[in-house]
Amino acid sequence: MKGCGPVSAESHYLNALEALDEGDRDRAKTEAKKATTLDPDHLEAWSILVEACLPPAGLPPTMAQAAQALSAVKKIVAADPSRMDMWVRGGRLMADDLGMLHDALHWWQACREIAPREVTPVVEMASILADMGEYANAQQRLQSILDDNMDVGMTQFRKINGLLQLVRAAAAQQERDIFKPNEKHHDGWEAIRQKMRKPPLSENIIFLITAVPLLLILIILLQGMSGPSFNIGTLCLNTLIILIVIMVCMRNAKRWFQIINRPAFNLLRAMNFEAATGYTVMTEDIRTSVLYMYIMQRKPTSWQERMLKIIDKGTPLPKNWRLRLPDFESHLNDDGVVEIEEGPLLQAYEEE
Repeated sequence: MKGCGPVSAESHYLNALEALDEGDRDRAKTEAKKATTLDPDHLEAWSILVEACLPPAGLPPTMAQAAQALSAVKKIVAADPSRMDMWVRGGRLMADDLGMLHDALHWWQACREIAPREVTPVVEMASILADMGEYANAQQRLQSILDDNMDVGMTQFRKINGLLQLVRAAAAQQERDIFKPNEKHHDGWEAIRQKMRKPPLSENIIFLITAVPLLLILIILLQGMSGPSFNIGTLCLNTLIILIVIMVCMRNAKRWFQIINRPAFNLLRAMNFEAATGYTVMTEDIRTSVLYMYIMQRKPTSWQERMLKIIDKGTPLPKNWRLRLPDFESHLNDDGVVEIEEGPLLQAYEEE
């Protein structure tokens, strides 16, 4: 009967919604699939399918779960490009859960073509580019936020500020000092080999190693300098000196953390490169090292599963390989400016 399809799809959607509320994700996924099969344009059912494919909040998805959810997300944004929440969900699944950084870059640029005034795609692209070592491109993306006078929320402002500090610090390096995993003879590989037998030092450990001896010496000196009688002024001065030493040590610990663990960050970039390209660039001694295992164990489950498949396949990086970045200006019109379209604007996305 004509019109029965959509009604039946709605019934399956309601069943899926009820099952998801009850925590029965398998039944919710089954019902949502039935709804989308009967009515491929039922976006609410697709949204339920995304949620049903993924585990409850706080649990990492498997590669299969992340891939299924990403497929459903693509269906939603293809039918309704204004769904910024799904653009964000898809970008995070690609970059964070599956390690598909290059695909995520193109995804976010496509999002920017739909919502050129939305700041989230720009921040995400800058973050990915910084992780890849493309600091110049990352800085240009961050600068475009100011050039285009975008509205920035507090959460995004903190992330942008942190990225700017990272990019500016990296910009002080020589281009040849920036580690490129696709360069087989880069000095960064030798630095990795020298440090790969130990896990990286945490910032807290570095702080304790530097601060505790200084504080002990300082306390002994201050006790010797203070008189036998209690003096509130001396107490305040001593407290102020100790606080200054702690703050200086904390600042130094942050800087030394980056310097001491640079080989670990280089290895992380190489691992991300393999996950993003699907090609292998590491030798077996690095892949079986303590440092590699330390980083691998801290990656999401889906990322690890995909990485193991890439390793098992073992396809080496082609000699003619080159990075293909998206057209970062594709959202601009022929005059090189962002068009201001008439009509309702997309609601800006702000992380909670």
